[in-house]
Amino acid sequence: MAAEDPATRRVQVAEHPRLLKLKEMFNSKFGSTPKFYVRAPGRVNIIGEHIDYCGYSVIPMAVEQDMLIAVEPVKTHTLQLANTDPLYPDFSTTANNICIDKTKPLWHNYFLCGFKGIQEHFGLSKLPGMNCLVDGNIPPSSGLSSSSALVCCAGLVTLTVLGLRLSKVELAEICAKSERYIGTEGGGMDQSISFLAEEGTAKLIEFSPLRATNVKLPSGAVFVIANSCVEMNKAATSHFNVRVMECRLAAKVLAKHKGLQWDNVLRLEEVQSKLGISLEEMLLVTEDALHPEPYSREEICRCLGISLEKLRTQILTPNTQDELTFKLYQRAKHVYSEAARVLQFKQVCEDAPDNAVQLLGELMNQSHRSCRDMYECSCPELDQLVDICRKFGAKGSRLTGAGWGGCTVSLVPADMLSSFLASVHEAYYQGNTSRLAQEKHSLFATKPGGGALVFREV
Repeated sequence: MAAEDPATRRVQVAEHPRLLKLKEMFNSKFGSTPKFYVRAPGRVNIIGEHIDYCGYSVIPMAVEQDMLIAVEPVKTHTLQLANTDPLYPDFSTTANNICIDKTKPLWHNYFLCGFKGIQEHFGLSKLPGMNCLVDGNIPPSSGLSSSSALVCCAGLVTLTVLGLRLSKVELAEICAKSERYIGTEGGGMDQSISFLAEEGTAKLIEFSPLRATNVKLPSGAVFVIANSCVEMNKAATSHFNVRVMECRLAAKVLAKHKGLQWDNVLRLEEVQSKLGISLEEMLLVTEDALHPEPYSREEICRCLGISLEKLRTQILTPNTQDELTFKLYQRAKHVYSEAARVLQFKQVCEDAPDNAVQLLGELMNQSHRSCRDMYECSCPELDQLVDICRKFGAKGSRLTGAGWGGCTVSLVPADMLSSFLASVHEAYYQGNTSRLAQEKHSLFATKPGGGALVFREV
């Protein structure tokens, strides 16, 4: 098998408690034995928030929490999905004409995204059915990418059932595209790291073309994830898609201001590459061309020289057509400064100076400030948690994932880890019953894990 394909591992299921339990549950559910298992990990984004869909590089790493699916191909053309968590009801549908309801981000729709993505990539009309039992241990709506891990897992399941092959990069691109069936206009980071991750290293993920480079994290410090226990479902709220649209509008207005052909410009990165200038210079262009006050739809139309009708029908997406104002200056400022921080972060990791942990922590702190003040994707609980983490020894702490809830990631000197965990537990979780109930999965040190895999029983 080519190195670029997702690996297949032969395992003794009896030696892996989670696989064994899944096999037993599968048997009691479907009365048969899985033919194979697929895992796809969640991720934590260390730095580079809300910039992948603007065309800029990010630095995530896979976490050990993952989606695991037990699979049995069947002769019928029926897709039967079940989940080990009783909160998620069973679902079955014909495998031939998949319809995904954008109005409801139900769990099985994420599986259907991955399934449909592979089906459409190969132009297949008749697909075999399958029985699937899903087991996930990534906290949902926590910013650790549980939904994308399920899309990726389903894509690899479908590919394996069909006996076809794709490289990890192709799989990542297909799954990134197919997650949009659920209405989320993401940029591709989550799917890319799920397939391209390697144990022991974070990755610089670059887009167009998609590629991943190792980023060696400093020894002597660990990344700690802390969940604010505020849930945020990207597909269920408009915040995320409104930010995507604000960045798109900012790109068009900046391009027009600089005399560029703006019609086809979709991403802020395109403006920079067309102008051939640095990120620092793009920040100066932003200061010059955009104003901090929100733009009304009418003003955007005046800037671009178009009608309101054209804005509504040709630029705004169905889920952003009702927005009355857009903050272009703040969003562009965040994106260009965050893209620069990603490159600085990678440089510090490469140079490995003695004060690397201090420097990386400062970049993470700047990132959180920009997410909070310029991108407005934080929330009071995340800000409180970031403050607590810094107070008890984190050199850097920031929200991670889409924001508006979910998790923080903190860079903590290794020798302070146990006192840090105890202090954060006491300050944020203890005394709050609902947070305490979730805490087992809410506060943990993590190290870079591997990417998606297929397991077959020996």
